[in-house]
Amino acid sequence: MSRPRLLDLFCCAGGAGEGYARAGFDVVGVDVSPQPRYPHEFHQADAIAFVLEHGREFDVIHASPPCQVYSITANSHSVEHPDLLAPTRDALVEVGRPHIIENVVGAPLQNPVMLCGSMFGLSAPDVDGVELQLQRHRLFETSFPIGLAPAPCAHDSRPVGGSYKGSRHRKPEHRDNPDRRGGYTPALSVRGELLGIDWMNEHELAQAIPPVYTEWIGQRAMEAIGVTA
Repeated sequence: MSRPRLLDLFCCAGGAGEGYARAGFDVVGVDVSPQPRYPHEFHQADAIAFVLEHGREFDVIHASPPCQVYSITANSHSVEHPDLLAPTRDALVEVGRPHIIENVVGAPLQNPVMLCGSMFGLSAPDVDGVELQLQRHRLFETSFPIGLAPAPCAHDSRPVGGSYKGSRHRKPEHRDNPDRRGGYTPALSVRGELLGIDWMNEHELAQAIPPVYTEWIGQRAMEAIGVTA
């Protein structure tokens, strides 16, 4: 029996797409920029134009339109970013397939579920052995019911290892600071382990969706289209 097909719009390097593949989908990614490390079938194209032309060929569609316009960091600078969320939603509604829209906290999604690394126990030891916790929050709007998040958001006393707020580089004052907040960024290998991603470069990891998030969403999508594991 063939696997259901999922279209991964604005796919970047494939954090979301890999999670859907683990949930049981054959995944096809689309992005306007080349994505040489995308781990599944990939097409370089305008995402909205592609979904309007080909979206009905898929069982489920995921979209992660650019989030910079809604991010706190971007809004602190005088840089204009495109707002593609509403045009993306309009295109998905027109196509009429079950769909998911992902974005950052602060984006105007409709009745979203918020997922956090703490809900899935995402953690990893830093280079000096201090255990870090992933606290990367992402919102998911779906056209089908998915119920509540899998667990409460449970930030504990471990240092933050994956929110990546502030500096991209390790500041000297954080090297021996067990708290490590305020701009601390772990080494690339540690970040990859925190997110469950081993194929991305530094830039790609900075905005990546941990695959476990979309694996959980993908399981709900499977149920929505009547496919059982």
